[in-house]
Formats: sequence, structure tokens, C-alpha cells
Amino acid sequence: MSHVGVPRGAARKRRSLALLTTGVLTIPVLAGCSSGKEEAPTPVVPQDVAPAARTQVADGGTVNWAIDAMPATLNAFQADADSATGRITGALLPTLFPLDAKGRPQLNPDYLESAKVVENEPRQVVLYRLNQQAVWSDGREIGAPDFVAQWRALSGKDSAFWTARNAGYERIEKIERGADDLEVKVTFAKPYADWRSLFSPLYPKQVTGSPDAFNDGARSTIKATAGPFRLRDVDKETGSVTLTRDPRWWGSPAKLDSLVFKAVKPQDRTEALTEGKIDVADIDPAAAHRIAQAARDAGNSGPAGHGPGSGTTPAAALRSWALAHGSDEDAAAEAQAARDEQARAAEAYATEQNDLRGYVVRKSLEPAYTQLALNGETGPLADDRVRRAVARALDRQQLVDTVLKPLGLPAAPLGSHLALAGQPGYKDSSGALGGQDTKEAQALLADAGWTQEGALKKTDGTKAGSQGEKQTDKKAEADKKAAEDKKAADEKAAKEQEKEKAEGKKDDGKKDDAAGREPAKDDGLYIVGDDSKPGEAEGAVTRVIAPAPAAAVQSAALLRQAGRLGETGTSEDAPARITAQDRQPGGAAGAYAPVGTAAPAQAPDAARGPLGKNGKPLSLRFVLPSGPDSESLRTVGDKIAAMLDTIGIRTEITKVSDESYFRDHVASGDYDLALYSWPATAYPATDDRPIFAKPVPATDGSLLVEQNYSRVGSDHIDQLFDQAAGELDESAATKLMKQADARIWAAAGSIPLYQRPQLVATDKKLVNVGAFGFGVPHYQDIGFKKPQAAGAPAAPRK
Repeated sequence: MSHVGVPRGAARKRRSLALLTTGVLTIPVLAGCSSGKEEAPTPVVPQDVAPAARTQVADGGTVNWAIDAMPATLNAFQADADSATGRITGALLPTLFPLDAKGRPQLNPDYLESAKVVENEPRQVVLYRLNQQAVWSDGREIGAPDFVAQWRALSGKDSAFWTARNAGYERIEKIERGADDLEVKVTFAKPYADWRSLFSPLYPKQVTGSPDAFNDGARSTIKATAGPFRLRDVDKETGSVTLTRDPRWWGSPAKLDSLVFKAVKPQDRTEALTEGKIDVADIDPAAAHRIAQAARDAGNSGPAGHGPGSGTTPAAALRSWALAHGSDEDAAAEAQAARDEQARAAEAYATEQNDLRGYVVRKSLEPAYTQLALNGETGPLADDRVRRAVARALDRQQLVDTVLKPLGLPAAPLGSHLALAGQPGYKDSSGALGGQDTKEAQALLADAGWTQEGALKKTDGTKAGSQGEKQTDKKAEADKKAAEDKKAADEKAAKEQEKEKAEGKKDDGKKDDAAGREPAKDDGLYIVGDDSKPGEAEGAVTRVIAPAPAAAVQSAALLRQAGRLGETGTSEDAPARITAQDRQPGGAAGAYAPVGTAAPAQAPDAARGPLGKNGKPLSLRFVLPSGPDSESLRTVGDKIAAMLDTIGIRTEITKVSDESYFRDHVASGDYDLALYSWPATAYPATDDRPIFAKPVPATDGSLLVEQNYSRVGSDHIDQLFDQAAGELDESAATKLMKQADARIWAAAGSIPLYQRPQLVATDKKLVNVGAFGFGVPHYQDIGFKKPQAAGAPAAPRK
């Protein structure tokens, strides 16, 4: 499967940039916001890697593995690291806690004998006991000096190191040698729940010990490695990175002699497969379909019912023959040339199909999800009611079916921003926002002032005695009544708040900083009005969108002038505070229009005109990539546009090049609606915080969005992430993440749709490689299966 842009970032090979969906189209949550009861664990879609015991794998051979492009750097902690960086370093460097098939971090015995928290007070202390055989490729033992050098490089205290992030490392107070050289003792200044995420990959001190080595030295080579393979060559001319078996590797030796990563563009992979240039490649559904057809056609003389000319009817074929043999010489020559060209194309296609029979498609679900992002910075989507209306108009099941059903993969809408189905922390929190409901969506829009009448004319500036004046008077009366109702609701809410405060003084004093509630009793109820509204600060000025610190593409060149944005990145027109009494079944307060707001009277099947306000139509700019590998993404976009049309929201679909889609539009905020993906993580408190962090003004007047490209956030969400990151009780940390997810849903800045499909073409004789799902490759076990009987294909074939 291919990706538009850079799929994985520098943060432990996964997070500096969004995974952008292409032709394959393609993270926990709260007790009161879904069904009201704990759901049964969602089964994870298994890996599809042709598992085989090492005794069944032949020794030797070479595997050519397709990557999107040559890696810009081999330093996984730099901002321009990508998926190729992660794939290559995974075979070369220590990963202390790789993820298993369910997305859970597991201790790697090749590098560690043990690792655990040995003290909580007065400081958290983690003691690593290293495998006594673990050495770098230069013969030096892996030890405390490597941990110290990496901590100093990534702590953020020395700006000379060009790092993409310092999450977790900045909490370390000191690192010491333990009882002997095999022990590394790490003491934290602040508790850190995600300590297992650190030191993976672990670089030798030769790389992290100085800014020059870190910044430049590790971009094209790594001075010492410690994996089943070692780096032999990086050839930019041929677009290949060659790894060879490491003789110093102390674990199970690699079965392959060499592993070559070749840069092959997604659109060129079918051709590369037919020519035998690659053995493993992520592919799109079209290529997967062709490989499946090739397998079905085995034994036939040619492709059956597909390929060039397969759609020609008997009548059309007869007509073509007649023209080619007719008396009109010019027409005959033209018809014969067309027939010859079609015959050559059919022959070439048949040859390609024959070559594709040597491959098989491995499929699973990728550890990444596709979302609809709603830019809440300016325009109609700055109003949270409009964002919620958009979300309530979506039939997410239909969108999931469009992508996953044709591939034979489980088709269920994703219910969390912070975990994927099958992960331990997963729970469906979408109820905090509510499901598809056209009438509710229309009511939300009406409450926000978007009506059919508003699209036709302005409500002010009309002559006395005119119909417009009458409408204006009626509107003024309605506004006055609404203001009075709002005042009464505010007074009631204030009294309730005072009452809560008075009662709160009787407890043990452990309050939630954001809303004056005990975190332990927080069931995920999102109350609109808890967070400060934008525009409240005096002297608000136009600001410039600043880059996410961890994203290389968001450089100074991408800064753009933005409309005014207040402190939260949400609507300036947020509705009056909605109390728990206003909550309707199926969702948290704030997910619905105020009680009593009805959808416009209209038959469900009647033709609906566009909505507007004060003569301005409600139209949203939907930006989509235009490349050949983004067809499925555009299909999903078209369906979303049709769903929004049913509630009166018009969309202007703008197609841009794949290269500029993320960089020039998503990251810079030049869109209203967009589709892109985020990779999953086992550490949401650390890795997902920058994605949902509240945008904050910088000292120079710009707005720092980190990786929150929807520009929608709140103090409360940030506080929940911060609490979870320092919570060493795993169940308590998971609960905090579920609370945060409910609030993210209710804010409606991003709507998760589905987990991305993972389609991988592999040589039929290869084992222990394919669609890994949550898990990571065991590079030393990949190879060609031994012949099982006389006459079986020889292995390896390279």
C-alpha cells in the first residue's frame, strides 16, 4: 500500500507527520458516552505473514523490499524521518519494547533480560538489565553510555541537536550505571507512564554523543549497528539500501544473506512485480485484484474475462472485423491498426498476468486510521454546532463498507481517536457525539443560524414596511427571547456551580483543575462552556499559523496569514452552557442542539436547497489529493459530500497534487474538510497529545498548532493527557485517556472513519513476511521456505 507524502515521522519512527491516505484508503473512552456498559473486547484482525518455524526456512538468498522513496535520513529522531527510515532501522538497531500482534509493547529478550519500575517514591526509577551478549557491530558492549548519550541528545536541553521531539526524555533526571555494566538505572524527575517507549530505537553513542554526528553523520550511514543485519550500502543512484547478515549478531542468525530496500513509486509496483525486481511491496486494491485474478486464471490460456478488449461485445467485434475487411481502404487500415494495437495490449497483459502468478496478496488492517478533519480555525466550522452537524450527517458505516468490504476485511467504524480495535485500551466513545441523524444535524445548523431563508437574502438594510423589515422584527423578537433564555440558563448554571463548589469543600480536596470535579468521578460528560471561548481576550489580532515543531514540512515557508482565532481554537459562537439536565439519550451534553430546537419542517425526500446566513451560502472547501493512487480516497470524499448535501451543506471539492496535499493544505490550514490518516500507538498519552493539543499563541504572535491540524482543542483535554502521562497505574491512565477521547469526539474537530487496509504482495515462496498489522517484522526469520518434496521450486531463488 502506498501513501501520499511522508507516512511516518521521527518520533520513534511514527509520528512527525500524518499518514496520508491514498488509493488503498484506506486510537480509549468514557462510561457515560456510549452504551452505558463495558463492551466485549474487540478482536484484532490477525497478521497475514505466512508464519513458518525457522527449521522450515532455507538459509541464504536476497529479498528486495519496496519502499516509497530513499530515506532522507537514517536518524529516526529527525523531523524528516519517514516509513523507510523506520523499516530500515528496525533491522539494524535495538527496539527494547516492540509491539506484538495486539499492539502491546513486549520486552525484547535479544536486548533485555528485564526492565521494570523499582521505585516510585521519592522518584520513579526504572532498572534495565541488559542481555550480556548484546554488542554493537564494532564489538563494544551496549551499555549505560549509550543510554546517557541518547538522553542528552533528545532531552531538549541542548538546542544544538536537531531533534523532532523530546517527549519523555525531558522527564529524566539522571541515568547511572547499576550494580554492574549490564544494569542501567534511569531516574525520572517527573513520573512517566510511557517509559517503555524510550530508547527505541537505541543508537550507539557514536551517533548521539555530539550534535555533528547526530545532525549530519547519521543521515546517510550509521557508524555501529546492533541487529540481525548490518548496513552495507546506501546507493542513491540506484535507489537502494542494502543490508547484510551481521556476523556479530548474538541472537538467532538471519536466514537471508541480504535484504535490499528499493525505492519504487506506488504506481510503478505492478510493473516492478511482473519484472521480478521486487519480492515484497505494499500495493493498492487494483494491484491486489490483478494478482488475485492471475491466481484464478492459472492453467488457462490467458486472462478470463478481464484485460484489454475483454469488454468488447460480439456485435462490436463483428463491426470491427467488417471495417478491417471492408472496401473503404482508409477505414479498413484504421480499424486494422486499432485491432493490432488491442491485440498487442492483450498479449502484454496476459504476459504480466502470467508473471503475477508467482505472488500472493497478504492482507490485514494497518495500525493507522483514516479520519475526516474539520478545520475549526475560521469560517463556518469555527462554530462547534456546525462541526457537529457535519459529523451527525455522516453514515460512517457506509464509508467503511466502501473501503473494506470489497477487500474481505472486517468493516466496522472506528470508535476512538486514541486506540484501534483490538488494542487493550480500545472502547467506542463515539456516543459522546452521537450517531448519524439527519434531523439532529439540521437542528444544529438551524440553532447556529444557517437556514434556507438565510441563503436567499440579508436580514438587515431593508426598507421600512418591507417584508424584510417584518422578518427582521420577528428575528429581533426571537433573538431577545433567546437572550433572555440564555441569561436564565446561565444564572441557573451559575447557581449549580456555586452549589457544587460548596459541596466540594466537604471532600478531601482532590479536585480536577479544569472543572472543579474529582477525576475519579468523571464519566466523560462533555459540557459545552467548560472551556474558555475564543475572542474573550482583549486585543485579539490576526496571527500567523506556525509549524508543528515535529514536522519538517511545516517550515517557515509554509506560514500563512490566518483569520482571528481565540484561545481554544473553537467557536466564538458557542451555545450557552448546557447542563446535565439538557443531555439527550445517546450522547454527551453539547452533542445536540438545545432542547426544543427543531429541524426545519420538510419531507425527508424533498429537494433541499442550500443553507445560508445573512445572504451567504453555507459552503465548505473539501481538499482532496488528485494522484492516481488516491482514487479510493476521492470516492470516500464524494460520498461524504453527498451526505452533507442532504442537510443543506454544499462542498467545493478541490483536487490538488499528492505532493502539496499535506504540506500546502492540511498542515498550513488551507482547507475546511480533508481526509488523512494517523498511525496507531501503544502510548497515546505521549504520542497523541500533540495531535489534539490546544493551539496556543507564541511570543511572536503566531499560533503554535503542534500537530493539531484541525485547530480544535481545550485546556481540559490537555490536562487529561498530562495526567495520563504521569499516571503509573495503568488502569487509571487508560481511564483518563477514555475521558479525553470522549471530549475529542464532542469537540468534533476530527471524525475517525476506519482502520486502513494493509495489502502486501509477496513472493509465494517467502515466509514470515507480509501484512504485519500491529506487530513488527522479525527480520532474522524472514526467508524462502525449504522445498517440501521432490520437484518443488528451489529455494532460495536469488
